[in-house]
Amino acid sequence: MPDTPQSDDGDFVEQAKGGRSNLVGEFWGFLSENKKWWLAPILFSILALGMLVLLGGSGAAPFIYTLF
Repeated sequence: MPDTPQSDDGDFVEQAKGGRSNLVGEFWGFLSENKKWWLAPILFSILALGMLVLLGGSGAAPFIYTLF
């Protein structure tokens, strides 16, 4: 029977006991680990455009329209 490496469950248990991170923390960790910094301005632009759309249908619309 071939030798199979024994898995160390201690590392998994340590990580499982750790605190939960939020979406922003997960995204920041992804950007820093994978060096995908070019995604940040794209995501920021999409979020800013979404906020303009949401605010365009509210009472703040006259103030937003004066900016453009």
